[in-house]
Amino acid sequence: MRNIAALTALTLICAGCAAVPSGQPSAGVGVPGTASDMTDTRGLEGVLGSNEATLIRLFGKPRLDVVEPVGRKLQFIGAPCILDAYLYPDRQGREVVTHVDARRRDGAAVDRAACVAALQAK
Repeated sequence: MRNIAALTALTLICAGCAAVPSGQPSAGVGVPGTASDMTDTRGLEGVLGSNEATLIRLFGKPRLDVVEPVGRKLQFIGAPCILDAYLYPDRQGREVVTHVDARRRDGAAVDRAACVAALQAK
């Protein structure tokens, strides 16, 4: 009986994960900092694939250096934005940037490439 109740609950939870029907816009499409914007890497060429030393040359000393079990996050702050660079081991075991996030101090998303450019200009 418990298995049936658990299966029913799981089914109801998964039903909420259904895809948006075609022809309807999904939330966040085209909004900077959303999933649709995460695949655009223009302006990030000098950051993606970089190591810690390169990031420090570009942006100065990180405000935060968070070591995680598998990777690491370096956070850089400037007046216009906050940039989080996520480093994970590549095939040779070197920590390199695989993803970056950018936001304003109030938490609102900003264009990642614009944040990189602004932090380099300081």
